[in-house]
Amino acid sequence: MLIATYLAAAFSGTALLVDLQLALFAAVLLLALRTSPLPGRWPRLIGPVTLVGTAAALGAALTGTDAGRGAAEVWKGVVLLLTATLIVRRVLAKPTVTIQSIYGALSAYLIVGLMFAAFYAAIRYLAKPPFFADGQPATSQTFQYFSFTTLTTLGYGDFTAAGSGGRAVAVIEALTGQVFLATLVARLVAAYRGADRADARRARPTRPRRPPRSTRDAAVTVPRKRPPARTGRPAPSTRPPPPGARPPPPGASP
Repeated sequence: MLIATYLAAAFSGTALLVDLQLALFAAVLLLALRTSPLPGRWPRLIGPVTLVGTAAALGAALTGTDAGRGAAEVWKGVVLLLTATLIVRRVLAKPTVTIQSIYGALSAYLIVGLMFAAFYAAIRYLAKPPFFADGQPATSQTFQYFSFTTLTTLGYGDFTAAGSGGRAVAVIEALTGQVFLATLVARLVAAYRGADRADARRARPTRPRRPPRSTRDAAVTVPRKRPPARTGRPAPSTRPPPPGARPPPPGASP
């Protein structure tokens, strides 16, 4: 939904589609509120406030005045800020890192870029001086382009903020993008790889350990039996004498 919204605004940029983003971002907030529930009565409070505020922002944007469009952009930025907060809170609250945690962090990263684009548009409508230097056009397309190039610290230089307010917000966005990628996303990816390696070690069959050499030799060695000692006199014969033979005289050797 986030990628489709970004591409639709980037290739079209019509006023109707920009106003439709308010409803889409409100739906994203309600979806994040459902998948990342808050304790207590906060969900029951945030849901109705989101619907009423989005309807009021749409009405203000349809007036066509700079004040009305500026108020709608401020509300859009607040909705996206709350959505990113809910997603990051849910990601950090999970006891283990899964692929859904990484998807949640990437979704929050996209939301941060869209949020700053809304704040840039609000500065453009509510402040009288032009937002971009050298007379560059200030539209929803250029605001999204400037926001994501600042968030990723690419800094092409074709669009730069002219006023001090826009420059201050751009610096905050650049710092947010660096901290977000270097701490949250990198840590989640490292923890996810570590969990996969641990699961692979547990699933690998273990070989039985061989006993020590001394114990193995002692278990295999069998003591040899000594042969009976030989004597000079032959063993007496146990065969019966043949029939008719005379018995030997007493004292004679057999």
